[in-house]
Amino acid sequence: MTSLADDPFVRAVKPLVDAMGGELLPLAEAGPDDVRLAWQGHDVVAVRLPQLADSLDRILAALEREHGRPLAALDRKTKQRIVGSLEARGAFAVRHGVETVATALGVSRFTIYNYLNRENAAQGAERPRPKD
Repeated sequence: MTSLADDPFVRAVKPLVDAMGGELLPLAEAGPDDVRLAWQGHDVVAVRLPQLADSLDRILAALEREHGRPLAALDRKTKQRIVGSLEARGAFAVRHGVETVATALGVSRFTIYNYLNRENAAQGAERPRPKD
């Protein structure tokens, strides 16, 4: 029997699973909450997805790599864009999401809420007003 790493489908999905912070598992080790991936009508591999809080930490680490320095060292405009992007990705639905992001950006929770309010106000201004 071949190993998971030898399967072409597994090799194809591995970069995506790694980027999500998931774990590839043999079908025999899959639990009820794991996602089974099928190819051509047959289950091939299972994926164990990360916990949401772990995903936020992974997203913040990826943003640091992308910007090439700690997020706290970025300018205000860039931090505002990051907060808007994180909101769109649901980062603030995670328990302690605001605190986690505030710490990573080197700002207060109050500042995060200000950035969010500013973003929401700007989006509201861009939408056409309903006619009376």
